[in-house]
Amino acid sequence: MNPEVQKITLNLPASAEYVDIVRLNLYGIASKMGFSYEEIEDMKVAVSEACNNSVLYAYSQEGGMVEVVFQVTDESISITVRDEGESFEGVGAVGNRTLHDKDLGEVQVGGLGFYLMEALMDEVSVINQSGQGTSVTLIKRLARSEERV
Repeated sequence: MNPEVQKITLNLPASAEYVDIVRLNLYGIASKMGFSYEEIEDMKVAVSEACNNSVLYAYSQEGGMVEVVFQVTDESISITVRDEGESFEGVGAVGNRTLHDKDLGEVQVGGLGFYLMEALMDEVSVINQSGQGTSVTLIKRLARSEERV
């Protein structure tokens, strides 16, 4: 059985002042899905980190754009933050990357945001492609109502 996926896409200037728009959209979508206030607040922190990484690291000049895609099913929300700027140092090589196997001293400034995202979300993946930007995908699964009791 293939769950129906609803997709919402935002294209915003890579500027800190637009991160609130992403957070507001996340709140609206996640609250309609039935996530708790605490889960939504956690997701807002994680998505802010992903957006801030694009704003701070991806573009050395003005004029860059960030694409945020929300994919919603009955069971989960997936939030992908994409930019086409330069890869930022906190992530490193091309491909999927996790920071779970690093010592805190090895993580560069900015890299702590990835620890935070991984702590707050069920899944986090980062894909850096040289010359094609960075894509951060955050997934949070909706707990079943009987598990919430």
